[in-house]
Amino acid sequence: MMNPKKIIYLFLCSFFVLFFSCKKTNNNESLSELSHQKKHLKPNIIVIIADDAGYLDFGFMGSKDLNTPNIDNLAQSGVMFSDAHVTASVCAPSRAGLITGRYQQRFGFEANGTGYGDSGDIGLSNDVVTIADVLKKNNYKTIAIGKWHLGATPSDHPNQRGFDEFYGFLAGGRSYFPLKNPSKELRLQQNGKRVTFDGYLTDVLGDRSVSFVEENKDQPFFMYLAYNAVHTPMEAKESDLLKYKNHPRQYLAAMTWSLDENIGKLRNKLKELNILDNTLIYFISDNGGAHNNSSESGPLKGWKGNKFEGGHRVPFIMSWPDQIKPNQKFDGLTSSLDIFTTSMAAAQIKPDEELILDGVNLLPYINNEKQGNPHQELYWRKLEESAARIGDFKLINLKDFGSTMYNLSFDLGEIEDISSQDTATYHELLKKFSIWEANMIAPHWREGKPWEDVTYYIHQRLMENKPVLYKEPRNKK
Repeated sequence: MMNPKKIIYLFLCSFFVLFFSCKKTNNNESLSELSHQKKHLKPNIIVIIADDAGYLDFGFMGSKDLNTPNIDNLAQSGVMFSDAHVTASVCAPSRAGLITGRYQQRFGFEANGTGYGDSGDIGLSNDVVTIADVLKKNNYKTIAIGKWHLGATPSDHPNQRGFDEFYGFLAGGRSYFPLKNPSKELRLQQNGKRVTFDGYLTDVLGDRSVSFVEENKDQPFFMYLAYNAVHTPMEAKESDLLKYKNHPRQYLAAMTWSLDENIGKLRNKLKELNILDNTLIYFISDNGGAHNNSSESGPLKGWKGNKFEGGHRVPFIMSWPDQIKPNQKFDGLTSSLDIFTTSMAAAQIKPDEELILDGVNLLPYINNEKQGNPHQELYWRKLEESAARIGDFKLINLKDFGSTMYNLSFDLGEIEDISSQDTATYHELLKKFSIWEANMIAPHWREGKPWEDVTYYIHQRLMENKPVLYKEPRNKK
């Protein structure tokens, strides 16, 4: 007969084996369920826009003299796009394309500003849908922070364009320090009510980004965080100017440092609240570097305001730790148009059938589910200047002057015009641009003869590879 103690021992062993086996199964089931829930949890979405930043002016883009550790960390946490473009080389139409996911020429928002002369302040067409409209409709809390520059009339106020809150200013630029008697367009406001502040505007906007996250940490949110840095006027905090007192680009370095600090502040808050991993963050510049803010474009020709690569090829980052592998570089052709479409896919929102977007969902490409270029073609037009990109070939048109064509695969600086060498490709680009243009409408406003004449002159000189002798109407000889 078996010893009673041995019987009890075997019983206890069997019990614990069964108990821990069940516990392990339950744990695995719980982990599987958590993973399933996490996969279907709507991400927070943040679009961070820098203003007039140079292509080379961030560490992750190769800058050796500007310090951007937080933006560099953001790039390392996701994917950096090396061939990314905005839809315009100037502020307002570029933002119109980004926020609607459509070529802004489809609704007449082609020139800079939001209306000129007798046309008044037209801004965004009333029938245009923004990314905030769609996300708000799908239970996202929405906020626009910083520079708007898409219209200052009541119908164009951010609160009427899908944003629950607007904390910013309506104009295209303003001082970084408090103004005594600002106009309606220049004043800092919160949903139409003036906000007075002390200190430096980049910090003030950064602080609101942090407090908004704290207030909405338990629900999906969309933040359109449009800094006016590093747009002129070139103004910085004394402490930052002192930090860069011997820097050859002192003001730009100080302003960029402040921008970077505030982006870091936001990411740290997301991490502290344990929501960083499920937050989809984009970082992009609204156009190329300006000629008057000491920005650098590296190998690119041109700058803000023209159709050469320096005007519209921009730094672009996308980070979403839960879904995107870190330390990636993507060389395919991408556009700011893709932000709207990609965000819809990330949030598992099916756009209404009548909503036609020109962007592409980038997620399958960066997750190796699709190969190749998200775009085979991209187009640009602002009044007399236009351009087309088909594969590696780039066409630049100047009305009543002519066209040039470049192969960017070996001529990123757009120096050698090959239009007469490869006439078949040249005529193909002209034809495709003509087809695209036929689907656009005429601009609702212009920019005024002084600026239009200067822009025309700059394009002509760059197309001829000649020095540009003046860049603003006041400097015209």
